[in-house]
Amino acid sequence: MRQIHRWWPPILALVLRPGFACALALLLVSATGRAEDQLRESFDLHVPIAPTPVTTEGRVRLFYELHLTSFSAKALTPVRITVLDGQGRNLASFAGASLTQRLVPVLPETAAPADAPLSIGPGRAGVLYVELALEPQVLPQSIAHAVEYKVGDGTELDTVEGGRSVVQAVPAPVLHPPLRGGPWAAVFHPDWARGHRRVLYAVEGRARIPGRFAVDWVKLDADGRMARGNPDRVRNAYAYGNEVLAVADATVVTLRDDYPEAARISSNGRHRMRDASGNYVVLDLGDGRYAFYEHLRPGSVRVAPGQRVRRGEPIAQVGYSGSGNWPHLHFHLADAPSLLGAEGLPFALSRFRKLGAYEDFAALGKSPWVPHADATSASREGERPADNAVIWFGDEQKVVP
Repeated sequence: MRQIHRWWPPILALVLRPGFACALALLLVSATGRAEDQLRESFDLHVPIAPTPVTTEGRVRLFYELHLTSFSAKALTPVRITVLDGQGRNLASFAGASLTQRLVPVLPETAAPADAPLSIGPGRAGVLYVELALEPQVLPQSIAHAVEYKVGDGTELDTVEGGRSVVQAVPAPVLHPPLRGGPWAAVFHPDWARGHRRVLYAVEGRARIPGRFAVDWVKLDADGRMARGNPDRVRNAYAYGNEVLAVADATVVTLRDDYPEAARISSNGRHRMRDASGNYVVLDLGDGRYAFYEHLRPGSVRVAPGQRVRRGEPIAQVGYSGSGNWPHLHFHLADAPSLLGAEGLPFALSRFRKLGAYEDFAALGKSPWVPHADATSASREGERPADNAVIWFGDEQKVVP
């Protein structure tokens, strides 16, 4: 106590000295200014749907999107985006061509070169489409992102971190195949600009990607052709009329069975958004998951709303109703019974045999697929097929000559 009393008079005298208050105020303003110089409004980073792991050929895949909305008064140009796990370890990094290919504006800007880095103007947004393929032992419990960016025409880089999300602990459900036999091409690739994976629909008050994991199933013959005889005739397609199967014990939620289809591929015109799916069936699988079957043959649906169906039970036939370049079955899983107002969910298939894949998608329908090299690993269980793989459902394999 005596020590305090001894130091108090000199301190009081210093505080009361003329000019001390002004000097202190200037010091505080200077320190605050330096702190504010280090702050900059940039991106709101947001992962709308937490990723759920699904296995493909032994590796765990995580599909998700990082939304970047600019709150800066100047344009911001991301130059590198790094995906981190919960401990800050690097899982993936995108820069240069890999970033340009994945980071796209919400609305395409026709004036911007396709290979130019995306400059995100004030109030605008971009979406980074991410697909990670990880070894099972490094699957993270959570993810975050570090975005390095340039401001305006400047060259200096700044970094913002955010976009944190958990990784769902429950893996994707394993379903019965939606079709029999084969060969069936599992048409899907995450890089396609207008593929199901990258199409956002802002309906029912929110932007969603219902086809995030959608597969278009196209049937082939041994030479990779999609039809016998005249390929313009819809009924000549190998897929046309094949039975569509329930992927689980489920309840029919809704359906459509009266939408007409064209008799020829060349005569299939444009369809309204509400009619693009053509005829369809939606099944409630439970646990907030719904299975969608689209482009069904008119009059082929065998079920009714509220009906219970058994795993593997025929429910309809493949057709050509709605939008599409070829008769096929569109199949996907989502979190609500809405064609466009639901988020797409991952799924795996109980069992199939991989025959090969189309490394060049342009060859589909024109030439055979590239055969699977290792026969011992051709049989797959509880997995999602690889992108543009050609597979066979069931034990008996008899390819159409």
